[in-house]
Amino acid sequence: MRSPETFDAFYAETRDRLLHEAYALTGDLSASRVAVRDAFSVAWHHWRKVSRLEDREAFVRPLAHRRAQRRHAARPWHRDKGIDDDVRATLDALSKLSAQERRTLVLSTLSPMTLGEIAREVGLPRSDAERVLQTSTSRFSIARDAASTDVRPLLEALLEPIADTRWPRSTIVRRSGTARRRTHTLMGSAAVVAALLISGTVVASDGVEPSSLDQERALPSASLRQSRPTAPPSLAAESLLQVDQVSRFDPSMTWRLSETSDNLAGDGLVMPCQQTRFADPKTEDDFLTNAKTDGAGALMRSFIGKTSAASTAGGSGSGSRSGSGSGSDKTKRDGTSSSRRDTRERATAVEFVEMSADAKAAQTAFTTAQGWYAGCLDSRAQLLSTHTIGRVGDEATVLNLRTWNRTPAQIAVGIARTGRLTVITLVSTSGRPVPVQATAAGVAAAVNAACGKVGAGACAGPPKVRPSDPIAVGRPPGLLSAVDLPPVAGAVGPWVGTDPQRARANAASTYCDNTQFTGKGVKRPLTRTFLFLAQKKIDTFGLTQTVATMQDGQAASFVKEVRSRIRRCAEVDLGTEVDTLVDRSGKRTQLTVWDLEIEISDERTMQFWMAIMRDGNAVSQVGFTPSEGKTLQRDAFVAIAERALERLSDLPGA
Repeated sequence: MRSPETFDAFYAETRDRLLHEAYALTGDLSASRVAVRDAFSVAWHHWRKVSRLEDREAFVRPLAHRRAQRRHAARPWHRDKGIDDDVRATLDALSKLSAQERRTLVLSTLSPMTLGEIAREVGLPRSDAERVLQTSTSRFSIARDAASTDVRPLLEALLEPIADTRWPRSTIVRRSGTARRRTHTLMGSAAVVAALLISGTVVASDGVEPSSLDQERALPSASLRQSRPTAPPSLAAESLLQVDQVSRFDPSMTWRLSETSDNLAGDGLVMPCQQTRFADPKTEDDFLTNAKTDGAGALMRSFIGKTSAASTAGGSGSGSRSGSGSGSDKTKRDGTSSSRRDTRERATAVEFVEMSADAKAAQTAFTTAQGWYAGCLDSRAQLLSTHTIGRVGDEATVLNLRTWNRTPAQIAVGIARTGRLTVITLVSTSGRPVPVQATAAGVAAAVNAACGKVGAGACAGPPKVRPSDPIAVGRPPGLLSAVDLPPVAGAVGPWVGTDPQRARANAASTYCDNTQFTGKGVKRPLTRTFLFLAQKKIDTFGLTQTVATMQDGQAASFVKEVRSRIRRCAEVDLGTEVDTLVDRSGKRTQLTVWDLEIEISDERTMQFWMAIMRDGNAVSQVGFTPSEGKTLQRDAFVAIAERALERLSDLPGA
């Protein structure tokens, strides 16, 4: 049910703040006002979904910002002639920042977002976002000839020229959103047909945008396309995979080409886990500001794979048998049985090829794309494995994930860099996962399809696949992330992790070992807990990890002592049962995993799963407390412990 009252309250509460942010980003009050209004129209269009979001403003904000930036001219900072000199000076100082610096500074100063959320919004790791924020603050202060402590008051003063803004009534915005919803499917179909008729070339209306919602004839994602001062990219559709090459992902399927485009329409997010339109931050920045992209660009091609399954409708006395032929219904003349072939969509494949300005920028794009999947932010996504691929381009990786939403999917991603090109192939299937070797062969074929073209570097030979540790993610790296965790039977919602904090207490320990990450020689002790916040009772259910570094000898003794305490507990306490699931030691690594049942009283027994591990001088303990109806499979907890050990070497100081 779409609640007008809830939307109206949300609209009244947040519109001024979003206008303030958009105005600071663009210096164009007219464009910002229209952009914010249109963003709320889109929000009403999707209000059934948006209203259920915990942070509705996070949905509207990027829409408003992007639309404001696309509507204003290249540098319209002094469009409003009557603004105060101080406001003009502030806008002038903001215009001297790069788009990324300006966004980071404005969001950190004017929005309620945390630094972690800002980092995700601008497509940077948290540490890089901190650096950009420091740089932008310093550059703004110098340009504005003000102290860094004056940055916030100066940006807040931009409220003055927008204070008298007259907003359309919420009923008008809702009416516009309703009209948009009604025409969305029709106009979207027309846009696809037009795109196919002109061989994938998207045509915009010569950069002129409607001045009101009533004049907007097409989808906002298409109508907001402006002419850009950009030379056409040298990428050509001939350098993309063909249907017969995609079939190597799963030869049992029938594949067909779905779409080929430059990926400039809509929000540009065409793959799971993708965080920005372009992996190259410079290209993304240029796109948002309509700047010249120096020949950079992208091509996207998607495919649909289907598999046929035989189903039979039998008459009296008839048995089931598989149909045959081309898939048309076949029925015996006596009517005793019929057999038909059902074709169901089972997989989608996407190829994304991005050209950067130079090889160094492409290397950054490659690293960014790896981060999309190594630390996938999509809820209920789990990273299963990582492989390094040799003899494919300049560098290549394959990552396998799965999602455990209502419709589970297996995701196989191949990422390669060759010269100035970043090549991504992704296959999402509702059936069996694509084998790693097939994914590697697919991305190798994609590299060779572009080989010899402008911007390409090394070609591909027969892929050489080897398992590798997961790519470091998180701040700080070295700890488990939500992407490492599997589903829990009986639990609702995705895993949500707390921010790592100093380990003054250790919730990962058990009654038997009571391990504490404190004392002489223990450095950087951190702990974090993962919960299902959708659960009503979370006091005894969750997974906790605690980590620290120490000298190698001390680390080995630390693990030895925990093992000894668990063993003694099982021997001395008759109410405790200990089942050792894994126990191994190497020269630099150690891992032990236990299933403990501890008798709390005559009527109550608690189960704990706990693991202790070491990699060199880094030590970690992981504990999981099953709850009634909510638990992991044993193998799943062992896999978590193995992943924790793999990540441990990335811990700072390890």
